[in-house]
Amino acid sequence: MGFREIVAANPLLFTGVYIILAMGAMLFLLGFLGCCGAIRENKCLLLFFFMLILVIFLAELAAAILAFIFREHLTREKFTRDLKRHYQGHNNTDVFTSTWNALMTTFDCCGVNSPEDFEESLFRLLSPDKMVPGVCCQGNGHPGDAVDDLSRDECQKGSMELRYNKGCYSAVVDYFETYIYMAGALAIVVLTIELFAMVFAMCLFRGIDQ
Repeated sequence: MGFREIVAANPLLFTGVYIILAMGAMLFLLGFLGCCGAIRENKCLLLFFFMLILVIFLAELAAAILAFIFREHLTREKFTRDLKRHYQGHNNTDVFTSTWNALMTTFDCCGVNSPEDFEESLFRLLSPDKMVPGVCCQGNGHPGDAVDDLSRDECQKGSMELRYNKGCYSAVVDYFETYIYMAGALAIVVLTIELFAMVFAMCLFRGIDQ
């Protein structure tokens, strides 16, 4: 199953799109209120604009702080728990399993933290004779090499030399590290713009009767 099929089969992946659309509509409404309040010198609109920006600013700030504090603990625990409960191995009709197979194949990794994540998991219940799924195996101990049946069998029986020992959490974080910093910088810019918008709205509000 390719990436497009995985996305199309899992409606939860579109949640981010809906959130972005909702945020865009909210920002349009805020901009409209701010412009109308400034042009018409309407104190009610300016005050409403200020209060909405303040609520959004505080919510974003709180979310950013909580995400920074609990980011690794929550994500690692949740991903590991979900992997143990839902990953099946080679079931291409299961979206969760297919997504994890694509992830481990793309990033040459195994499990969330390490191959040990598959201990006491649904995968081991379904395949008790296999320590890790086939996508965790590497041919001749070299990433990217084709995996023959003998190497895969030895890998799945527990050979550490023939499997990927790095967890996918670290692999994905390392890959997207630059983008994470860019997202953080963008969030700071957005918060700064919102802060200036609140100051500007309050200055207009106070200056209308003067």
